[in-house]
Formats: sequence, C-alpha cells, structure tokens
Amino acid sequence: MASSAQSGGSSGGPAVPTVQRGIVKMVLSGCAIIVRGQPRGGPPPERQINLSNIRAGNLARRAAATQPDAKDTSDEPWAFPAREFLRKKLIGKEVCFTIENKTPQGREYGMIYLGKDTNGENIAESLVAEGLATRREGMRAINPEQNRLSECEEQAKAAKKGMWSEGNGSQTIRDLKYTIENPRHFVDSHHQKPVNAIIEHVRDGSVVRALLLPDYYLVTVMLSGIKCPTFRREADGSETPEPFAAEARFFTESRLLQRDVQIILESCHNQNILGTILHPNGNITELLLKEGFARCVDWSIAVYTRGAEKLRAAERFAKERRLRIWRDYVAPTANLDQKDKQFVAKVMQVLNADAIVVKLNSGDYKTIHLSSIRPPRLEGENTQDKNKKLRPLYDIPYMFEAREFLRKKLIGKKVNVTVDYIRPASPATETVPAFSERTCATVTIGGINIAEALVSKGLATVIRYRQDDDQRSSHYDELLAAEARAIKNGKGLHSKKEVPIHRVADISGDTQKAKQFLPFLQRAGRSEAVVEYVFSGSRLKLYLPKETCLITFLLAGIECPRGARNLPGLVQEGEPFSEEATLFTKELVLQREVEVEVESMDKAGNFIGWLHIDGANLSVLLVEHALSKVHFTAERSSYYKSLLSAEEAAKQKKEKVWAHYEEQPVEEVTPVLEEKERSASYKPVFVTEITDDLHFYVQDVETGTQLEKLMENMRNDISSHPPVEGSYAPRRGEFCIAKFVDGEWYRARVEKVESAAKVHVFYIDYGNVKENPGSRLRTLPTSASTLVLRARAVRTAWLELLPDEDARTDAVDSVVRDIQNTQCLLNVEHLSAGCPHVTLQFADSKGDVGLGLVKEGLVMVEVRKEKQFQKVITEYLNAQESAKSARLNLWRYGDFRADDADEFGYSR
Repeated sequence: MASSAQSGGSSGGPAVPTVQRGIVKMVLSGCAIIVRGQPRGGPPPERQINLSNIRAGNLARRAAATQPDAKDTSDEPWAFPAREFLRKKLIGKEVCFTIENKTPQGREYGMIYLGKDTNGENIAESLVAEGLATRREGMRAINPEQNRLSECEEQAKAAKKGMWSEGNGSQTIRDLKYTIENPRHFVDSHHQKPVNAIIEHVRDGSVVRALLLPDYYLVTVMLSGIKCPTFRREADGSETPEPFAAEARFFTESRLLQRDVQIILESCHNQNILGTILHPNGNITELLLKEGFARCVDWSIAVYTRGAEKLRAAERFAKERRLRIWRDYVAPTANLDQKDKQFVAKVMQVLNADAIVVKLNSGDYKTIHLSSIRPPRLEGENTQDKNKKLRPLYDIPYMFEAREFLRKKLIGKKVNVTVDYIRPASPATETVPAFSERTCATVTIGGINIAEALVSKGLATVIRYRQDDDQRSSHYDELLAAEARAIKNGKGLHSKKEVPIHRVADISGDTQKAKQFLPFLQRAGRSEAVVEYVFSGSRLKLYLPKETCLITFLLAGIECPRGARNLPGLVQEGEPFSEEATLFTKELVLQREVEVEVESMDKAGNFIGWLHIDGANLSVLLVEHALSKVHFTAERSSYYKSLLSAEEAAKQKKEKVWAHYEEQPVEEVTPVLEEKERSASYKPVFVTEITDDLHFYVQDVETGTQLEKLMENMRNDISSHPPVEGSYAPRRGEFCIAKFVDGEWYRARVEKVESAAKVHVFYIDYGNVKENPGSRLRTLPTSASTLVLRARAVRTAWLELLPDEDARTDAVDSVVRDIQNTQCLLNVEHLSAGCPHVTLQFADSKGDVGLGLVKEGLVMVEVRKEKQFQKVITEYLNAQESAKSARLNLWRYGDFRADDADEFGYSR
C-alpha cells in the first residue's frame, strides 16, 4: 500500500494522521470500501476502510448455507443507491485516506478523499450531502470535519434529497433473486442479446458473480470456452491456489469487478450460466487467453458466439510466447522444419477412413492421418461372426461410404497438408495393437477441410481429449461443430435408419466362381471397375460395382517383370524393373475408376483382359514406358498394332527392359504384304524342338559351325574354371548355363523359380524347356555371352490347330516323327509378333510339311486374304476338301464346323 510522509506538526500539538494512498478495488456498502496498492510481482495488498462519523444502510445478505435457521435479509432503504453512488465515483480511481480509529478487532475508520491528497473531494461529506448517509447518532460537532458533516446533512434535509425525500424509500429496495427456476429457458429467452450487469464478485479468473439488470438476478457466470487456474478448497476450509490462480483473479478483478458491463448469455451448466462479458475496453475472455492466464476448454467453446477460432488464436499467441501457464509449453511440431509442417502433396491412396498416402514434391511417399477424427468401427463384442474373416472395408458400417467419399474427393488430386502433431509409436498391449509413429494433419482441398467434411456427413467421429492434451487438430472446434450438426440431422453413423450392408463376393482365386462369372463379363464388353490393389505391374485386384464382386485381373498382351516372392526355403528376388513397373501402375490406376474388357481366365481363376484409364490402354502404356514387352498372345487383339508400335519406340530409346537391346539383322524377315507374287527363298535349317501349339525352334545350318565352336569354347572355359556349386542364385529372365541329362552344359534362360530345387529353364540354342534343381545351374561364362546365334522360334503358316487336346496331340506327334532333329528347308511367308510364319519342306523330297498335315486331316487351313498367297492357300484348301471327303482324322464325323463349331472349339 502506498503511503505519504505527511505526519508531524508541532512537537507540542496533537499528532496529524498519516495520509495514505491506494486504488479503490471494491465498494462494500455506502460507508465501506476496499483499497489496494500497486501490483509488484503479484497481486497487491488490500485494506478495508470504513468511513468515520457516518452511517449508510445495510445491503441485502443471503443466509449462509451452513445455518439452516438463518433467513435472507433485504436491502435497507437507500442502501443500494449509496453503494452505487460510491461505486460509480470510486471504482478503479486513486484515493487518499487517513485512519482515525482502529478497533480491537482490527476494523479501521477514517476519512477518504478522491485524488492524491486531502484537497480532493471528501467522500463522506458527498454521501451526506446527497442524502445517502447520516451522521452517526450522538455524535457531537467538536471539529471542523464534523461541523461540515452537520452542515451537509442540514442542506440535504432542506433539499429533501435521498432519504430525506418524501416516502419511506421502499422504491430503493432491490428484489434480489438468487436462483433461477429454469436456467435454460432463462438463457434462451434473451436470444443472445447483451444484458446489462454489474460484476459483484470474482471467484477466479474465469468465474464471476454478476447482478443482472434491471431485474436484479444474482447469477454465477462462467466465461464460455475458457478456464483459468482455480483455488482448490482443502479439508480444513482453506484454499490452495493453482499456479497463476491469484494472478488470473487479480487480472479479472482489476478490469471487471464492480464495473458496468454487458453479458451475452450463451448456455447454462447446472445453475451456472455460460456467457461472454463485454466491456467497453474489450473482451475479457480473449484477453485472459492472450495473456496466458487461461486455456481453451472443449466442452464450452462451442457455445462461444464470437467464433471459437478467435479463442484458439489468442491461446496460440500465448503458447508461442510461453506466457504464464504456458511457460513450459513445447509445441507438438516444434521439432519440424517449416517445410515439413505445411506442404502441398498429391494423394495416391486412401488407406482408411482417416488415413491417406501422399506423394511429396521430392517424390517420397508419406502416410498422413487426419487429425482428431476416428473412422467407423465395430461396436460391441458379438457383432461379428467369429467363423467369418472380417473384411473391415465391407463389414464395418459406413467404412465403405467413408472410404469412397475420400477416394472420389482426393485420389490423384493435390491437397494442402498442415501437420498438427506427431503421435509417437506405442507398444502393443493385451487389448490394443502396436502403432507406429503417425503424422496427424489437417488436409484441405479447395478450402474444404476433409476431416470436417467426413464428420459432417456422419462418416467419422471426433476424438475427445484430456483438457491438457494439446495434440489435436488445429481446427478442432470446427470438427466438434460439424459432429453436432451430423448428430442433429441424423447423418451416417448417427442415423436411426438401418445400417447399409455391402455384400461383396470375392472370387479371387476361386476357379469355380470365376468360371460362372466369365461369360457375363465377356458379354458385358467394357465394364466399370475400381482398382483396389496392385500386386505387380500387370496383376491387380478390381472391384466391379455393377456385379458387386472382387476379381484378380491380369493385363493381356504383355510380359511384365515379375516382382520378388517368398518361396519355401527361398526368397526369390524380383526381376529388373519389376518395382518400377509396379510403382508405375500404382500411380496411374490405384483406387481410380477404370474400364476393363475381360477376354479369358487362367487355370487359377484370374481374369485376363485389357484395362483402360482415361481412354488409355494400360498394357500399351507399360510397353511404351519400357516396363513390359509384348507377349505373342497379343497377335489376335485389336490392340496389337498399338503394342508393337509402342514396343518399337521403347526399343529405340534403349531404356529399362530394353537397356541392353541390340537390334539383330533379320535378313529373311522382310515384309511381303505389298508383293504381288509370293517370294519363295528356302534356306536350310535344323529343327531342334516342336511345341504343343506347332511352334518350331530352328538353327540356321549356315551358322551351325559357329555355334559348335562357341559351345566348345564355353565347355573348355568351364573345365579350366569349374564353377562353385551354390554360387549362383537363379532369377527369372537371367541367362545362365544348365546341365542337361547328357551331362553337358548348355546355355539357358531362367523361366520360373518355384523353389531352390525346382527351377524351369529354357535352352536358348535348342528351344526346349526343362525343370532343373538350382544346383545344376551356373553363371553364364563371358565366352558364351554372344546370344545372337541362339535357336529361332517360328510357326507354321496357314495352319490352325483345334483346341481339342487329342487332335492337337495327333498333329504334333506326326510332325515330331517326321522332322524333329532333322534338316529341313524353311521359307518365311509373313511376320507376326516377332515370330515369323513359315513353310517347311523336307530336305530330300522337297515335300511341304504343312500341306502333308492338311492332307492327313490333322489340321485345318487358316484362310488369309493377301493376293500373293492365294495360289498356295487354294492348294491347301483343296487338300483339306480331299481329307474331308475321305473322312480322315478331324473329318471322320464329317464337317463339324457348320452347326457344332462352338462345341468343338472352332470359331469362324
């Protein structure tokens, strides 16, 4: 408390009272005030000063709850006007005072002057002059001060002021109301319009007692959206302040106590009212937050009518500067660089209803979890059949709708990501699985908060936190408001309607079901689908919405590098560029809407066909980007020309799978489509292998000696430098040497690795395929790396085999008997998919091998329209008619093509 040194006077006279100064904190009644000093490092000291020589009426007092027999007392006449007179004149003002008397109980009486010295207005005289107080009874005017009081009283009586006016003063007695019967109705009746009030008491920084005018309701008001440190009441009745509780209360008292304010009544909590207090100098709620005296509270921030974002911003201001209660605050993203806190990224995959995978500008992938929301989940223990495998996407109510909302909204789009917090990894417990570290962020697109949109549609719920848990969304209040709207409107998870059921048949790998679906998918032509998963560059899992089924889909017409696989006793490494092909397909089609054309299925129940994304054929795109090669099965497809063109362009660039490509001179393979005459230029070849579909592997007789020399050099190299057993790990597509049944080493290519003991190899110089243990394979010696001398694959021109297994076997057996491991004459008739179509003649008789098969009725003729071939095709067709007339082999039951073509596998 500040004081002056005006003591003294003559040594023989009476002592002059010391003049002290202070600031008026509160007016207790018409004749008592509380003054405080200046704050220094905390709340200042306080003193109660009672005015000497006068008396004012007593204010109303509520009976103590601990005294059941006590009753409430009301105001004495003119007591409240006296209090108000002093309140309006003194609150917050500097006064000086002298203490004239102090009772044994410690009560101090004195004179109070407005201003810094005793020349200011005498407060007691002003009260008496206004008729709001009287001189104490029996007091004699023995000094100038008392004489002035007597004069003031007489003037007030003459002027009939205050209590000296006519009447008994009953109109000055307030009808105080300490309780409200229906607080909710009371709050709603004011329609959030400001109510005039006087703050009568400050319990703590955010809870006050207010007198609402003009109806004199005395209510407790809790500031909406915030909470200050409080005073904890101990068992002995004493109070222990939390850190900064006293400072927060003084902050509010010094600005609001006994000030005229306006209060917006916003909600109610028990008998307490939630509201916002408005003062001409500002909003105390936001000021408390900004100064670090309060924190936001979730349970009441939603009712704050002036925008929760203002409160969060004020709190953030204090946190960033570590003010008061935030002195030890560490931001959830304090360890992140600014570029890692806020960035733009492209959404590549939706993992769950609350998690996505994004691609950063650096090319890296990052998993982002949406802050403060929880995806749909199963409620209860018995909701799921224990014998049935749970498929969360389809079996958890609204999970599919949530995933689809995110997929349609985000996939392939660029979004703004603001990291809110990093949730550290947590170990597994008995009831909760382990979680890795998670980056939680607010994701927006086009100004829309995705998490808020999910919650507003009832497709996710908002996580509730402990009050001191700062790891939450930066837009947490908007999430709470969105959830409240969803609950009110009965959206999604909050709906009382029946839960949507998704009956999705998974026919992946189920051969029987796949066979049943195949005809429908073939007839459907192009079908809409969503790519659910990418196993490799050419193997995908699709969801067909129209058929509500899941299928495994293989891209037709291409040969894509195979990825790494775990096999029994062996980890098979992926082929070169397999990961690149998988990544290419993922980025292009994962979770996108595509169109598929199903052509056939394999023996494992996987469908084979063409996939289109935005009008582009994925098979062609893979070939175009040198991530796949054209497979010979593409010949009959309408996309064959596009595939060949793409492959040729990729070869010229010599990238990825074509990085080591060397264009081989093909002398005999020349286009003859424009020729008017068929070109017959037979060259001697040695037939080394014949496949089940009448493909031949031949060696040029002219280069035979070169091949023999290469083999001899290779075997000499092996003899001088024997390879170490187990030193070679086979990988699909690699060239190596393999030991054949004759004990000799031959050049080979690894076709398939089933296990360490079962590796399929293709002998490149002869064309045969054999299964070998890995121990019989070695690295290809450098001396044998000239690969241009290997056997060539060709197929017979103008011949067509039936799908019937017996018919095919008869035809192949006949050819094997006649020409395998013999020398023949070969003529290239036309090209197709890198495998020339040829005619073969016996070396001695010059007889046409293919024509002989037709004459025996073992094969059918493939009709072609090129003019230069009409002469020879006519000869073939005549031979076919002769075999048909003689009922040979295929034709033993007549011409089956007319009515039974489909049953016999024949298509015209």
